[in-house]
Amino acid sequence: MKNDIAPEQLINVNAEHAEIERVFERQLASALRLRSSTAHDRLVKIEQLKRAVLRRREEIQHAGALDFGKPAAEVDLTEILPVVAEANDARRHLRKWMRPHRVLPTLLMFGTSSHVRYEPKGRCLIISPWNYPVNLTLGPLVSAIAAGNTAIIKPSEMTPHLSAVIVEIVREVFSEDEVAIFEGDASVSQVLLDLPFDHIFFTGSPAIGKVVMAAAARHLTSVTLELGGKSPTVIDETANLDAAASNLMWSKFVNNGQTCIAPDHVYVHDSVKDKFVQSCKKALEKAFGDATGPNSAHRACIVNQRHTERIVRLLDDAKARGARTLVGGAYNLAERYIAPTLLDNLPSDAAIMEEEIFGPVLPIFGYRDLDAVIAAINAGPKPLALYLWSHDNASINKVLRETSSGGVCINHSVVQALHGRLPFGGVNNSGIGNSHGAYGFKAFSHERAVVRARLMLASVFYPPYSKLSRRLISMAFHIV
Repeated sequence: MKNDIAPEQLINVNAEHAEIERVFERQLASALRLRSSTAHDRLVKIEQLKRAVLRRREEIQHAGALDFGKPAAEVDLTEILPVVAEANDARRHLRKWMRPHRVLPTLLMFGTSSHVRYEPKGRCLIISPWNYPVNLTLGPLVSAIAAGNTAIIKPSEMTPHLSAVIVEIVREVFSEDEVAIFEGDASVSQVLLDLPFDHIFFTGSPAIGKVVMAAAARHLTSVTLELGGKSPTVIDETANLDAAASNLMWSKFVNNGQTCIAPDHVYVHDSVKDKFVQSCKKALEKAFGDATGPNSAHRACIVNQRHTERIVRLLDDAKARGARTLVGGAYNLAERYIAPTLLDNLPSDAAIMEEEIFGPVLPIFGYRDLDAVIAAINAGPKPLALYLWSHDNASINKVLRETSSGGVCINHSVVQALHGRLPFGGVNNSGIGNSHGAYGFKAFSHERAVVRARLMLASVFYPPYSKLSRRLISMAFHIV
């Protein structure tokens, strides 16, 4: 078979692979040492990381503009602020998180004392995505450090300017035996996934999440998978339509729709659908001006041409199948530009209803029967988020009771990811495990059960099994 890799390229690849393995082996001693690290030790590193991020605030803003055309305010809000919040939350609560948790004995365990210890998992791998590179790289890193682990980071190659700043921050704050970072394409990720890490934290698509999980299975490595999916929004006839429209036009089009928890499509009650669409048009005009014009100073662009072409393909397919454009629809491949677009009259066989859109296109469906909407939601994989706009408690409880999703927002959207005291994560296809705050700390920790015997009551169950021991075993059925 012909080898298309030039000899000098092969040498470079092999050298990089050897370097990754060298650092991985070097982190073993550090991982063992960090098991004894104190809350103070960990918080010093987290504070240094936070300060390094804040010192480079303008650099991060500039890199975001180069990679995405992101407005500086959006970089602050979606990239820098979440990392600062994560670091501050650890500063306030880490000592409590680390404290052993006492557990009262059951009747069967009378005569023992028990507690749960939170111990570092060890050497961790963080593979981060391109859509929010700083946030989704350094946020999990805060949790890994808080739990007392070492980490190797693989940022996305698709946002090179932001990745370069992340590399500078990591190498300034940490020695490689505690936190290291390697740039590169999928081949670098594959080398990392071949190593027996103690935990893998991956953020990305469900398709790649399956690859990560399969690789982890070879070493029985635990995983946290933050994935995505087609997150639905339901708007009933009792909703505040202006508030819903204003909020959804922000949450859908922030980062130009390239957000894992962005509303993917909307079900709106037929009786208020036209009014809702008009409210959306007003909200778009207020936020971005002419929504069909060139990229706004208040809106990012698509990350690269390949992803632009993918979204355009979905858009063109929908139009060819009879979808009606309510707003937008214009695009320019060379400029990685797609106007904020609202679609109506979308057929069920359109490709856009099979793929996660991950772009500035929002299908809108009318409905009359809430049961039909719930059935449509349940017919697909469980989404990362579900959004419900309603003031009818019966409808709210029905949707909560009869659907499943990673998280839910009622009369709002996206903000569940900013709530540091709630678990953030998916379910099945949309993710495994949770992150943020105490949940992120636990994701990178082993909850170790410790039982200490005060009385040797279990000795009555030792063989040989007498009539008395059999009677006591029978009595145990009534007290467990």
